[in-house]
Amino acid sequence: MEGARGDAPESNSATPECAEPAGSGGGPEGSPPEEREGGARPLEAAPKRLCGYLSKFGGKGPIRGWKSRWFYYDERKCHLYYSRTAQDANPLDSIDLSSAVFDCKADAEEGTFEIKTPGRVITLKAATKQVMLYWLQQLQMKRWEFHNSPPAPPAVPDAALAGNGPAVHLELEQEEMELEEFLCPVKTPPGFVGAAAALQPAPALPSALQNLSLKHLGTEIQNTVHNIRGNKQAQGTGHGCPGEESQSGEPQREEQPSVPDPSAPGKEPAGSPKPAPKCSLAASLIQKAKLQSNTFPLFSEGLLRTRTAQEKVAALEQQVLMLTKELKSQKELVRILHKALEAAQQEKRASSAYLAATEDKDRLELVRHKVRQIAELGRRVEALEQERESLVHTAQLREQQVQELQLHVQLLMDKNQAKQQVIYKLSEKVTQDFTYLPDQPPEAANRDFLSQQERLEHMKDDMEAFRTQNRFLNSEIHQVTKIWRSVAEKQKALLTKCAYLQARNCQVESKYLAGLRRLQEALGDEAGECSELLRQLIQEALQWEAGEAPADGVELSPVREGLRRALLTRASAGSEYDEYGFLTVPDYEVEDLKLLAKIQVLEVRSHHLLALEAVERPLQERWAALGELAPSAELKQLLRAGVPREHRPRVWKWLVHLRVRHLHAPGRYQELLSRGQACDHPAARQIELDLNRTFPNNKHFTCPTSSFPDKLRRVLLAFAWQNPAIGYCQGLNRLAAIALLVLDEEESAFWCLVAIVETIMPADYYSKTLTASQVDQRVLQDLLSEKLPRLMAHLGQQQVDLSLITFNWFLVVFADSLISDILLRVWDAFLYEGTKVVFRYALAIFKYNEKQILRLQDGLEIYQYLRLFTKTICDGRKLTSIAFNDMNPFPMRQLQQQRAAHRERLEAELRELERLKVEFLERQASCARAAPEACAIDDDADGEA
Repeated sequence: MEGARGDAPESNSATPECAEPAGSGGGPEGSPPEEREGGARPLEAAPKRLCGYLSKFGGKGPIRGWKSRWFYYDERKCHLYYSRTAQDANPLDSIDLSSAVFDCKADAEEGTFEIKTPGRVITLKAATKQVMLYWLQQLQMKRWEFHNSPPAPPAVPDAALAGNGPAVHLELEQEEMELEEFLCPVKTPPGFVGAAAALQPAPALPSALQNLSLKHLGTEIQNTVHNIRGNKQAQGTGHGCPGEESQSGEPQREEQPSVPDPSAPGKEPAGSPKPAPKCSLAASLIQKAKLQSNTFPLFSEGLLRTRTAQEKVAALEQQVLMLTKELKSQKELVRILHKALEAAQQEKRASSAYLAATEDKDRLELVRHKVRQIAELGRRVEALEQERESLVHTAQLREQQVQELQLHVQLLMDKNQAKQQVIYKLSEKVTQDFTYLPDQPPEAANRDFLSQQERLEHMKDDMEAFRTQNRFLNSEIHQVTKIWRSVAEKQKALLTKCAYLQARNCQVESKYLAGLRRLQEALGDEAGECSELLRQLIQEALQWEAGEAPADGVELSPVREGLRRALLTRASAGSEYDEYGFLTVPDYEVEDLKLLAKIQVLEVRSHHLLALEAVERPLQERWAALGELAPSAELKQLLRAGVPREHRPRVWKWLVHLRVRHLHAPGRYQELLSRGQACDHPAARQIELDLNRTFPNNKHFTCPTSSFPDKLRRVLLAFAWQNPAIGYCQGLNRLAAIALLVLDEEESAFWCLVAIVETIMPADYYSKTLTASQVDQRVLQDLLSEKLPRLMAHLGQQQVDLSLITFNWFLVVFADSLISDILLRVWDAFLYEGTKVVFRYALAIFKYNEKQILRLQDGLEIYQYLRLFTKTICDGRKLTSIAFNDMNPFPMRQLQQQRAAHRERLEAELRELERLKVEFLERQASCARAAPEACAIDDDADGEA
């Protein structure tokens, strides 16, 4: 074969890195500049690529077992490709090492290790333990290089690349030094990896078919055809000149032509060769064809010129043997395919005859023939089934025999163990005799010493194997941990960047919608193309949802998929409903209000995303590290900042238990429910009417299939039986609904309602007279006059009664007023600190919107604004800061004193009203008694007339 001859000068050759299949996009790289200029480069200095033969465990059925495969590593993709031989053009498959981990077990077969990817586990076996450790160490380094190599941008100046190179190189050197602390570097095993392994024949197996991959049968056929075709081409062109091979073995200096003298053009140098003969021309053509063909990439020119003629012949003989085995296996495969083809053709002929038959009689005959064939096949199947049953019976008998033999073996092992114990005792006795009797013969002592020494050597080998495994696993854990930290930092940076970009996008959308609204106000009701276009733009803006992303059909890696889910979870404000089921954009009927609601949602989302990394993440970390809950100043500050969603149910249950532990009794809720089933409560009708009016903007209470309305009904009825003095009051349905949305358990929501009504709020807050509620409205008026005097003066000038707006705030603790994110943050502090939190947030709401209220100069406009202005609060952190910082000092003692003072005044007013009511009723009763007497006199007068 011409491919085995080195007929080019050695100075023009380049040592290949390893043999790769052509289909992988790899292959021997070109020579470096030093070699192209003629500088000699030794074979050992060539850049090394990771490649070599390994055994891979796989297959199904009878061909399952170890299969010899040629593995090589692709640095660009961090994939480990494998094919059946080094000469195959296309790889059978690849292993993604970027997310893989490596493992080796001390009790496994020598040289066996595993590569575990998220999708599968690949078991490989090397020739020796040293080769296995070399592969594991190299794969670790390749994985680390891939994760720490900077991504190459499309157009980067050479200077930038040169500046980035040393940093990466130093980082990789540092990683190598860290790995050396766990496992010493393994020397390259000669002849097992790299280009030297490509020159060796593939490891032989007992059967050629056993090494075939039926899973990749098409690739196997392509590789075989490619190899046979390249072999025939090489044999057809291998008859060169007789003296060609002898010329190839001459020294380089004799083959290189002398350089012509540039000063004498047209003249031939003295030592210039004569025109090449015909056979030399054929040799050059062969050389050109050989360079263009990559059928045998392992026969690279740089390696061929370093080999002797005997080595070339031996390599060719091995190649012939390998191709002969390959041809036999392919013949067997062709025979199987021929049988399948004959069956298919016979079926096709039968179908054609059936279709070609013109009469029903002929077709019926063909159908009968098929029925006979089916019956014959059925009899064969029955015969095979009987044979299978007989084989199963035989197997059962054999299994019984095996069990008997196993029992016999166990008995023998027990007997052997007993003998070993006897031998051990006798050995101890001999040792003692040898120790205490100087006249003992030395032969027994020598035997005992040799056996002990042999056991010691075995234990040393086992200890060394476990030590090696421990070092490798330590290095693997160390590197995987560093990779995980690096990926986590990158993911965190991407999350931060994405949150910032989403916040900026929300701000831009909000400004766009605000501009549309101002333009709409400027145009007014004018008709024209501009107003029509403006209406279309507003309609599109209201219908568009920023959270939607066309991700259908896009396949993501596990890390990117996890990143996408995290972003979708944190940007949940972009969906139609929030995490508690409330509408993110309220469904107003007026188009102008719809636009304002959309702007509000975008601003809320922007504030949430901007505070995600700076505030939310540290807050979640503090809650995660809090541990067991206990009243403290730190818990108070955390509750004011807000409880993360994943911790809120646990925290609320603890806060409720803290409030009602003196009232709580096991089984109390079930007892109240059973009492409600026995007889109807007088408030049941009013509760049923209010169920349909509870949170119409929440999907859990508006969906017909939801279980929340039934839960809410049972909670309210149980509370009506629990507190007969109150029974049911409008507003309790909203309090219980909020508790159900967070706690999701009826009994927990029931006790939360009990805690609010009976322990947190004053005693008669929800009574028929609502005395305590009216007192709190007067206290709020005093606090507003103290904290916000300018605002109260403006409202007094416009004759605005704030109690019409704020009364419901206190009654349901802002349940209908604030957006869910801010509302639940208010409840977090309210359940711990009490009603003082409600006053703080009421003052903060007016402070938050003070400037907007002061701009309004009409009482009707102020009422319209106050009806919806709480929904315009988008920055919850700013509102919390105003409530707990700007409103200070806020002593509870002052609040109690004001409550007591206003309560006395209110009770006096109520007593006065009651007195006036009694007087009025008495006057009305006296008038009613006088009226019948007058009517009787008139009736008598009419009768006499």
